Amino acid sequence: MTKDLSRRQFLHRTAGAAGALAASPAIFLEPEHIPLPLQSTPPSDRLRFGIIGIGMQGSGLLRDAIQLPGVECVAACDLYDGRHTLAQEIVGKKIPTTRRYKDLLDNKEIDCLIAAVPDHWHKQVVVDAVSAGKDIYCEKPMSHSPADGVAMVAAAKKTGRVVQIGSQRVSSVICAKAKELLANGIVGTLTLVEGSLGRNDPTGAWVYPPPPDLSLSNFEWDTWQGDATKRPWDPDMSPKYFARWRCWKEYGTGLAGDLLVHLVSGMNFMLGWNEPPKRAMALGDILRFKDGRNMPDVHATLFDYGRAPIYLRLNLGCETPEIYRFQGSKGILEVTEYNITYFPQSGEDESPSYYTSGYPQAMREVYLKKWHEEHDPLSRRFLGRRETSPLEIFSGRAQPSASHGRRRLRPQRRAGLPYGQPILFPWSGRHLGRRLQPNQILTPGSPRPA
Repeated sequence: MTKDLSRRQFLHRTAGAAGALAASPAIFLEPEHIPLPLQSTPPSDRLRFGIIGIGMQGSGLLRDAIQLPGVECVAACDLYDGRHTLAQEIVGKKIPTTRRYKDLLDNKEIDCLIAAVPDHWHKQVVVDAVSAGKDIYCEKPMSHSPADGVAMVAAAKKTGRVVQIGSQRVSSVICAKAKELLANGIVGTLTLVEGSLGRNDPTGAWVYPPPPDLSLSNFEWDTWQGDATKRPWDPDMSPKYFARWRCWKEYGTGLAGDLLVHLVSGMNFMLGWNEPPKRAMALGDILRFKDGRNMPDVHATLFDYGRAPIYLRLNLGCETPEIYRFQGSKGILEVTEYNITYFPQSGEDESPSYYTSGYPQAMREVYLKKWHEEHDPLSRRFLGRRETSPLEIFSGRAQPSASHGRRRLRPQRRAGLPYGQPILFPWSGRHLGRRLQPNQILTPGSPRPA
C-alpha cells in the first residue's frame, strides 16, 4: 500500500521550524489534525495487522494503531482471556482472538504484527514472525539477553523482513529538535552528558494490581513462563509475576531494560551516535521496594564511548523529572519531558582572575590595568546584568527553574537564543515520555491563548 506519511516525511515537516530560531526566541509547534478516512481507503490498499499482547503497553499501541488511515487490526492474541475482551472493546467490533500467537503467523490476511510481550518472549516471537514472512514491530527493550538480540538480528537478516524495535525518545519531536541544535554545535565542545529519571510510587515501581480474576481457567500460566522458569501455579505469586514481571530478572530486565533504555536511546539519538559504549560501570541496589523482586530499584551507570563521559541514573525511591543535560564549552542544553532550554556560557573570563589576589600590590595593579585595557570593551557588554532565574515553560506557563538556581543573565550567543530561553512545544501534550499521536503532524503555530 502507499503510505500516507512516512517517518522521513514526518521528520522533514517537524524540522521545518528550525529556521524560525533566527527570527524568534521561542517556537510553538501545534498539532495539525489529519483526517482518518478509513472508508475512503480501497480495501486492497489497507494494511492489516495482528497484535500479540494486549496489556498495559499493547492496549495503548492498539488504540493508536487503529487511528492511522488505512490501517486495521484483524486479529489479537494474549494468554489471558480478559484481554481478548479488551482487544474487541478497543477495536469496536468482534475480531478473532486466540491464546496461540502462531495462529496469527498462519493467517494470510495479516500483513504485519505488533508484539508487546514480556522481555523473555521477545526473541521467540520475533524470530517466529520473520520466519513466517511477517514484518513485526516489537516493544523495547529489544531482547532479554545479548544472545537473544544476536539471534533476532540474524533472523531478520536471513529473512529480509522488517523488524522495528519501539523506542519512544527516537520518535520524539523534542528529541528531534535537540538533535538538530546539538548537531549545529550549540554547546560547543561536548564535555559531559547527564541523564536522570526518578519515580516515587508503587505503580512507578511496577507494583501493578494483577487482574482479580486471573486463574488457570482463563490464563495459560505454563506457556507464559516459556523457557524462563517452570514454577507451579501459586495463587498468590503467579498473578504478581504476570503483572509485575519487570521486577524479576527471569522475565524482565528491570530498570536497565524498562527505563535506562529510554535514556540511552534518547541520548544516542540526540547526539547522532549509533554504537555501543567501549566500557560501562553500573551500581545499584534494592533500597525502597523490598517486595521480593530481584532487580534493583536504583541504578546508576557510567558509559565510556571514547568521547565525553555519559552518566545516567534511575531511581524508583525519589521522584525527579526526566531530564538530560548536554554540557559543553558554550553552555548547557537541557532537555526535559516538556521543553528544551539553553544556558549559554562565554567560556572566557568576564572579570580579572581571582588568582591575582596572591600577587604583590604593584604587580596586581599592573595586571588589572592591562586586563581592563584588553577586556573593558567586552565587559561593558555585561554592564547592567542582574541576578535572575531563567524561565522554563511547562504546558504554556512560565515557571522559575529549580534545576539551575539563580544565575546571572548572560548575553545572547551564537545559538540565537537568549540565556535560559526555552523552545516551546504543544501545550496540549507531553512528547518526550509519550509517542506523538499517529494522526498528528507538528508544524509551526502560535501559543495557546491566555
